[in-house]
Amino acid sequence: MAPMASLEQGAQSIDRAARILVRLVESDHVITLNGLMEETQLPKSTAARLLRALERNGLAQRHPGGGFRPGPVLVDYARRDTAIGDLATLALPFLERLEELTGETTNIAIPTPAGVARLAQIDSPHPGGNWVGRRIPSHASSMGKVFMAFGAAQPPFGRLQRLGPNTITSLPDLLAELEQVRRDGYATTWEELDDGLCSTAAPVRGGRGTVIAAISVSAPTVRMTRKRLAELSEYVVEAANALTLYIGNHKQEGNEAA
Repeated sequence: MAPMASLEQGAQSIDRAARILVRLVESDHVITLNGLMEETQLPKSTAARLLRALERNGLAQRHPGGGFRPGPVLVDYARRDTAIGDLATLALPFLERLEELTGETTNIAIPTPAGVARLAQIDSPHPGGNWVGRRIPSHASSMGKVFMAFGAAQPPFGRLQRLGPNTITSLPDLLAELEQVRRDGYATTWEELDDGLCSTAAPVRGGRGTVIAAISVSAPTVRMTRKRLAELSEYVVEAANALTLYIGNHKQEGNEAA
């Protein structure tokens, strides 16, 4: 086999393995071989071979009831970076306090290749729907803007889908918005994800200083003004910083205990 052809075949194998790995990480449930074949459009023999390779290297593991899930290497990395196994549980007291201060719905989310994934939500006295478990396009989400601005997610390529009256659909406009987010330390949306909805979000950092999550407050625009949203942003930044500090202390205590 020619060197160039060998390199191309190797790159193709890496790309296919990466597609399988992304599906495993994104899925909220154990995923079967048939499910992976359907989602990745790979032949059964190829999918099975790549799964075995991922399994050998600790990137995938078999579920006792059948199917596959992320392997111990990924699980250990996630726990080591956040110093805990369940970020949603750790964040709940901070979300509850933030809801008490603002009177609005609070969330925590993490970045995924498919968009923003909300882990937990504390509803206000006037709830407007639960977004937990749903993947939200990053360009129309205040938390997604935070992830893109601070390197936890990449800006999307191609056409940006319009989801609300004010969705940013131009990549240059989005990049300019991300510059503003970096300067401010938080991101906002106003009817960008949905008609009548606004939000503000700030980054949560892990033990290594990288952005691992975001905390947000969301509210209907009928109860909000731009000035009030800016005021809520200060509360959100404080909550995100407090959670970041807690994660750092938790990690230090874990290291000392070890």
